[in-house]
Amino acid sequence: MRLFRFAKIVRIGLGYGLDQMVPEFASPFVPLSWGKRVVRGLLFWRNLSAPRGERLREALETLGPIFVKFGQVLSTRRDLLPPDIADELAKLQDQVPPFPTPQAIAELERVYGKPLAEVFATFDQETVASASVAQVYMATLFDGREVAVKILRPGIVNVIEHDLALMRTGAELLERLWPEARRLKPREVVAEFDKYLHDELDLMREAANCSLLRRNFAGSPLLLVPEVHWDFCSTSVMVMERMHGTPISQKDELIRQGVDIPALARAGVEIFFTQVFRDGFFHADMHPGNIFVATDAANRGKYIALDFGIVGTLTDSDKSYLARNFLAFFKRDYKDVAESHVESGWAPADTRIDEFESAIRSVCEPIFDKPLKEISFGRVLLRLFQTSRRFNVDVQPQLVLLQKTLLNIEGLGRQLDPELDLWKTAKPFLERWMSEELGLRGLATSLKKEVPRWAKILPQLPRLAHQSLQPRDDSALREELRLLRQAQRRQGWFLAAIFVMGLTALGLYFFA
Repeated sequence: MRLFRFAKIVRIGLGYGLDQMVPEFASPFVPLSWGKRVVRGLLFWRNLSAPRGERLREALETLGPIFVKFGQVLSTRRDLLPPDIADELAKLQDQVPPFPTPQAIAELERVYGKPLAEVFATFDQETVASASVAQVYMATLFDGREVAVKILRPGIVNVIEHDLALMRTGAELLERLWPEARRLKPREVVAEFDKYLHDELDLMREAANCSLLRRNFAGSPLLLVPEVHWDFCSTSVMVMERMHGTPISQKDELIRQGVDIPALARAGVEIFFTQVFRDGFFHADMHPGNIFVATDAANRGKYIALDFGIVGTLTDSDKSYLARNFLAFFKRDYKDVAESHVESGWAPADTRIDEFESAIRSVCEPIFDKPLKEISFGRVLLRLFQTSRRFNVDVQPQLVLLQKTLLNIEGLGRQLDPELDLWKTAKPFLERWMSEELGLRGLATSLKKEVPRWAKILPQLPRLAHQSLQPRDDSALREELRLLRQAQRRQGWFLAAIFVMGLTALGLYFFA
């Protein structure tokens, strides 16, 4: 099945002419110009009149949900893509071809066990959003509340399983054929992606993610999260509050409606760092199709988060480590960055700190004091990757989602306000967080958390101390010591016997 899937990928890629998009410098080992002419001659029947961006988008849609998600991530990197390709890939955010509405209605009636008219007062059969693994309809409950109904694509699980199997095979081959790839842990990365992708296929889990994020930002002046209607949810159907807003990608419309765009860009950075460092729970699929902006008078300028299938979590040690590194970068303290990598075990213990510090400085120093439009974090990450390879730094699979989300944030910030300085916007927030976590306020918070535990343990201390001072019945210990001494005596006699036998044998040898 994997070979058939691989053959299908090659066939679709050639059918849409993706071979013609490969740059000439892509591989020094293959004469690509000659190869392209051969392929063009063999496949003369192909119709490549459509623009290249449109052909790439259609190929990804044909290949399935994993490739659509790949295109979604690429669409946010306009600094790395030609404008025509970026514009086409942006359509993958919420314009994936929908599956037929009768299939959606059949799934709803199967889940609820009754006709759709008995579940919703109204149900708009026009799809409002169609994504890679699900699509959304608008409806009204019998109590008058407007809701959004999300339904999984039929048969999507089998398609994803085939693609993941192919990715696992590719990761194994990569490790076998390229020893350097083992340090990048491709199999662990695929396993992590597998986990989050399967989480996205369980809409009850997505509903729980939505509920937690809503609780974390209750009363927030920056972010709105829809309410989940649990009575109508299942593993393949999710029903939540309908949110009214404008897609964040429609910058001109937001300006027309009076939204402060620079403030909106800064708020996006603060929301991201709040989720990561305050909560350790962040929305990890923040492409433009999942982010709206409220434009009503009461909530104008607030973000609206949608699609909670992929989220990331961080432990307290992860958060502390990341905060330390971010602040060190902001302060240009590259020695602290190098030392933290070694202390955390990411870099080998014998790494020379001075050399590692110098390498990091050469990558990061040029990006400071520049607006976002002049910085490509994609290229910075590439150079950091090259540096990490030189110093044998391990790639941490659990942070892959965080890296992806940071790139999404960069793409959003670049679209909203190219003058935004991501570093200056984030630094005050991180300094405040570090003060709250590690300063006096952090100490007070930790003490407050531990008080209930101490209140339970303190009354038991006298009894525990009394028990520890009481004489114990050491008969079992004495018996063990007696047996041990007896065994030692037997061993001594045995060695002495061997010694005597050895002397006897030597005497017989010399005096015989």
